[in-house]
Amino acid sequence: MCTECGCSSTGHSHNHEHESRTIRVEEDLLAKNNRLAAGNRQLFASNHLLVLNLVSSPGSGKTSILERTLADLKGQFNFSVLEGDQQTANDADRIAATGVPVKQINTGTGCHLDAHMVGHGVENFDLVKTDILMIENVGNLVCPAAFDLGEDHKVAVLSVTEGEDKPLKYPQMFQASDLMLINKIDLLPYLNFDLEQCKTFARQINPRIEIMELSCQDGVGMQQWFDWLTAGVARKNRETRNAQRV
Repeated sequence: MCTECGCSSTGHSHNHEHESRTIRVEEDLLAKNNRLAAGNRQLFASNHLLVLNLVSSPGSGKTSILERTLADLKGQFNFSVLEGDQQTANDADRIAATGVPVKQINTGTGCHLDAHMVGHGVENFDLVKTDILMIENVGNLVCPAAFDLGEDHKVAVLSVTEGEDKPLKYPQMFQASDLMLINKIDLLPYLNFDLEQCKTFARQINPRIEIMELSCQDGVGMQQWFDWLTAGVARKNRETRNAQRV
């Protein structure tokens, strides 16, 4: 008799069956998500969008970075923003105050955005007139790492208030990210945070990751981030011109 559910299977064989079923379900979910993400990517490419998936733990400052970015660059680029949270429209309200089109996606008990949510979320935007689509994911360093949304880059935001060992604790997220923004560096004089060790850990997990240090409060390092965005849009435009020549 299985002690878990009372069926006639032995515990050993039932556990193997249960584990196999769980793995199959997870594989099916990710496979479906990947198909939808491929559709999103095709849609984004046809509209020549630079698409970024901002990921972090709660409280890292994603929304504050986004607010400052939109305020400083909205005269240069056209932005649209998807906001992911389990509940409330607080972050979306902050983004809406900048005058940029924004859509709130509440995931309820879900701990991440998926490709299906994003695909429906962008239906509200004029993608032809958008240069950069920012997706602010749910605050979580685990689940969002596994879900492709069709983005060009995952951008991991790490606050100096969180501890320099985050890349070691959550390696999948930092392996999946092309850029890490170390935020709130204005607080470094008041914290026991080893900046160089943090960068070493991140490169140990992902040798190709780019790293930028910034503070969205006093603006230090923001220009490097803005230059990175500008280069990304220029690269998208070159890709579009090259595709049109073919």
